[in-house]
Amino acid sequence: MFIQFKLWHYCSTPFHQFILQESGLNCPTLCLLVFRWKNRVEVHHQILEEAIMMIKALVFDAYGTLYDVHSLKKACEKFFPEKGKSISIAWRKKQLEYFFQRQLMGRYRPFDELTEDALVFACKAEGVKPSQQEIKTLMDAYLELELFDEVEDVLAGCKGVQRVIFSNGSSNMIEPLVSGSQIEPHIDKIISADGVKQYKPAAPAYAYALDQLDVNRDEVLFMSSNSWDIMGAASFGFHTAWINRGRNQPDTLDIQPEKAYTDLRGILEWL
Repeated sequence: MFIQFKLWHYCSTPFHQFILQESGLNCPTLCLLVFRWKNRVEVHHQILEEAIMMIKALVFDAYGTLYDVHSLKKACEKFFPEKGKSISIAWRKKQLEYFFQRQLMGRYRPFDELTEDALVFACKAEGVKPSQQEIKTLMDAYLELELFDEVEDVLAGCKGVQRVIFSNGSSNMIEPLVSGSQIEPHIDKIISADGVKQYKPAAPAYAYALDQLDVNRDEVLFMSSNSWDIMGAASFGFHTAWINRGRNQPDTLDIQPEKAYTDLRGILEWL
């Protein structure tokens, strides 16, 4: 009797009368669909809550996630007026292409070398010819990238778990970058893909990082602003949170992040 009353009450509201009319469903069928959807949502939330309780390591990508790679445009602009932004964009784009290509071809080179190659390409593409000193100065600028605004406060608030940076950047790039920035006290470990000479998003790169953490893969929450990195980590079995700073369209793949945020503050719900 109670169930009949609930069904009648549910289907008697104007909104649900409209849904019944437009869908051609009868009341019990509509209620069954709603209840099934509700149960699925509740199961998803339960799984997520259980995952949150299991997290023992927060693993962050560096470039584009913690550090703004396009803060380099200021240094580029100093040497090449009115071309700083375009060189910065081309530099990053070609940097990504080079390590993807080298990973696919099995022709590994350290990240600092291909980053310099990408810089030379970007300058040529913009019609400028940098001197060796200008190249060195711009490469040094990669060791002084600016943090995104919320990063220091979020990392400081992440207590009781490992706080780890896992980057494709070679150790001679990523370690000085971290040690020279405000987040150094809040980072417990730095892992470079150079240690295994396999670039993310290849599975061996994530396996190497996991070996350094002394936790199970389902106890890791991995965060990156790069969707290709998130897909690689999710495919490997990490929990994932996409830091979608650019509010980009999600990729159409059969692998998706568990959560997506516009900045790092969103990950605090995992703690």
